[in-house]
Amino acid sequence: MIKKKRVSNIILFIILCLGAVLILFPIAWMLSTALKSAQEVALYPPKLLPEKPLFENFAIAWTKAPFTKYTANTLIIVFFTIIGGVFSNSFIAYGFAKIDFKGKGFLFSIVLATMMIPGFVTLVPTYVIFSKLHWVNTYLPLIVPAFFGNAFHIFMMRQFYRTIPNELSEAARVDGAGHFYIWGKLMMPLVKPVMATVALINFKGAWSDFQGPLLYLSDKSKYTLQLGLQVFKGEGYTEWNYLMAVSFLSMIPILLLFFCFQNYFIEGMNVGGAVK
Repeated sequence: MIKKKRVSNIILFIILCLGAVLILFPIAWMLSTALKSAQEVALYPPKLLPEKPLFENFAIAWTKAPFTKYTANTLIIVFFTIIGGVFSNSFIAYGFAKIDFKGKGFLFSIVLATMMIPGFVTLVPTYVIFSKLHWVNTYLPLIVPAFFGNAFHIFMMRQFYRTIPNELSEAARVDGAGHFYIWGKLMMPLVKPVMATVALINFKGAWSDFQGPLLYLSDKSKYTLQLGLQVFKGEGYTEWNYLMAVSFLSMIPILLLFFCFQNYFIEGMNVGGAVK
């Protein structure tokens, strides 16, 4: 029995290693291309490792376009998206989890049903609404929707809230606390893991978003990093080593945040055993 378990563990380890190689190989190729000269990039058959790594490619590539400005624009959107996503989803989820009111189950079902609506179905109506509000070519269409909740995040946070004993909120209400106080002072400190998870997902979504800025931003001074990368690629001859260098740099914040907060992320997704 022990021998069979050991063999199964070895097989599982091999499968995981192969999966890791498949996932990491494109990143390794991106980094390799970023460190090559233009002549090495054009070689056929291509080589994985550069003969002489050119680390200065990162600095040169960053100055080829106003990527500092693009990054600052992206950070503005990311900041407000995280704030709106965390607080709106947390408050809505608290209402569905801890407040009893008529029609709660029906309303929650409608919220979940919105996850089945494809994004392209609402694309044109949403654009028309923002156009009527004169929000096109501003950051508002990319920020404001985060303050109105996300069905999946609401569901995830509601499940986490439900693991918290109701006796805590009932005791606070006996002492005269209102729902805003209970949510802000009592519940939010207890749901930090799932809040961190929602923040990470919002960060990744806003940082990597290409479609939204492409639709709503026409002024180049307002371009985000992802839109700037596309413009950099499309301006005449594409310098692939520099494009890969900036693309690799754009991945670093997401990777760093995940590795720094992966424990919160894993705990936040494990809503079944969220509270010990």
